Amino acid sequence: MNSLTQMFDILHMTVKLRDLLLEASSEEDLAYRLPGDNPTLGELFRELGETEQSYIDGFKNFKHDFDYRHPDPTIARNKAKLAEWYTALDAELEAVVEALPEEDIQTKTIVRPYWEAPVTIMFHTYRECYLIFGGKASVYFRALKKPLPEQVMWWIG
Repeated sequence: MNSLTQMFDILHMTVKLRDLLLEASSEEDLAYRLPGDNPTLGELFRELGETEQSYIDGFKNFKHDFDYRHPDPTIARNKAKLAEWYTALDAELEAVVEALPEEDIQTKTIVRPYWEAPVTIMFHTYRECYLIFGGKASVYFRALKKPLPEQVMWWIG
C-alpha cells in the first residue's frame, strides 16, 4: 500500500461517471456525431480508454505520451466491448499504481511532451480526465435529448 492507493475511493467515484454514461447510452447513441469536426460519442468513449492506457504506461515508465490507439476502431460502436476493455484497463491501472514504491511517488516525475509533474499530480490529472470526459459526454446527451444519469448531473451539471 502506498499514498496513492488511499485515493482510490475518490477515483472509483469519479470513474463511475464513465460507467454510468456508458450504461445510459445505446449502441445507436454511440454512432451519434455532433456537427462539425467532432468524434462520435463512441469515439469519445474509445478516446477515454486510450487516454487511460497512456496514463498506465506513464505510471509504468515515467514517460507519458498520448500515442496509444486501440487496435480495433470498431470498439467505439460496441458497449459490451467498451465495458470489458474498461474493466481490464481499470484493473491494470490499479495494479500499476499499487506497485509503485512510496519513494518513487515522492521523488520521481512523469515526463510529458510539454511538461512534467510529480507522480501524485499526474494521478490527480488522470482523475480529472473523467471529469472532462463527463463534461464532453453531457453535451452529446443534451444533443440527443437524453437525460443524464443522476450522479452525472450532480457531478457535472
